[in-house]
Amino acid sequence: MKKILIYPLIGILFLSLSSFAFHKFYVGVFQVEYAAEKKMIQITSRIFVDDLNNALEKKYHKKTFVGTEKETPADLDLLKKYLAENFTIKINGQSKPITFLSKEVESDDVLICYSRIKDIDKFKSIEISNTLLVDWSSEQQNITHISAFGTKRSVLFTESSRKELLKY
Repeated sequence: MKKILIYPLIGILFLSLSSFAFHKFYVGVFQVEYAAEKKMIQITSRIFVDDLNNALEKKYHKKTFVGTEKETPADLDLLKKYLAENFTIKINGQSKPITFLSKEVESDDVLICYSRIKDIDKFKSIEISNTLLVDWSSEQQNITHISAFGTKRSVLFTESSRKELLKY
């Protein structure tokens, strides 16, 4: 009779204690799309607001409020600087300037950033370096979907895999 009571109690204790072991995922999602008719690469980035602000604070030693009601023009400038330093693209081996266009907040916790690279003719290779938030959390993973010339590829960027060269 004691065994009948002890096993369910142990099971309930295990389940209740394991429910407090919350593990947060550190993931960013990026879409890089070549629009041949516009001779442009369009970039969409989805990043968690709190993780981004923590990374900005760690890197620049300044409290930021990007994607919140307290956001300042200085916060937006730091965001643009951070994106430029941590997300780069080379076309046929040449670095291309990425122009930040705009941003919006989705579901109060995801920041969506829109950027582009203009004047891109047909290319043979694209090299993407994506280290966003990796310097803040070694568990950060950046999933990047690349669409060009009718093909779609996905690359996972992590602390140990920060750069990828795709050939067409």
